[in-house]
Formats: sequence, C-alpha cells, structure tokens
Amino acid sequence: QVQLTEFGGGLVQAGGSLRLSCVASGRTFSSYTMGWFRQAPGKEREFVAAISWSGGTTYYSDSVKGRFTISRDNAKNTVYLQMNSLKPEDTAVYYCAGGTSYYVKRQRDYDYWGQGTQVTVSS
Repeated sequence: QVQLTEFGGGLVQAGGSLRLSCVASGRTFSSYTMGWFRQAPGKEREFVAAISWSGGTTYYSDSVKGRFTISRDNAKNTVYLQMNSLKPEDTAVYYCAGGTSYYVKRQRDYDYWGQGTQVTVSS
C-alpha cells in the first residue's frame, strides 16, 4: 500500500511559478511510475506529466510541455512538478498518482492517488 500526499499548491499570478511536491509512504516508491494529473472546475481530470521509476524518462501533455518539469528523488520518496510561466488555464486541483503500468497517460494506469492540491493562477 502506498499513500500519497501533495504539497505546494496556492495562488499565483500569471507568469509566475510554483513547485508541487508529492510525498509517498512505503518502501516501494522507487518501483512506481509517478504521474501528475489535474482537474479544472467542470472538466474531466487530465494527464499533465509522468516520470519513470528511474527518472530517466519523462512525459508531458502538449499543454504544459516546455513550461512544467517533473522530477523525482527516490531517496526522499518524493516526486516534484515545477510549474513555470503559469497561465490562468492551469488553474485546477493537481493530483499525483503512482502505478506500475506500461502506459502512463490514462487514469486507469495508476493504482494510488493523492487527495490533490489546489493551484489557482490569477490573470
């Protein structure tokens, strides 16, 4: 069993930056692919970014590519999402997730989810 807790959400102006953290409990964190998803009001949850268990491979949605960076520190059981050049349309609840599937962009590929952290970008 893995428990995930997100930190770092908040209110920021457009063009600003935030770094989200997701801390995992359990000894098997380093074996999981980790992902970030987000859900804006009235919209479905969507894929944002993912990182392989080793950190060697990363994936991004087209909407955040070049602005967001996902990374992980397996020694700290933590995955990060550095968000730069934020836009109002990035406003959403951000969730981290962990899984062992070969695929990384679908919600059903993940077994464990955090409770989410709110990110609000003002214009």
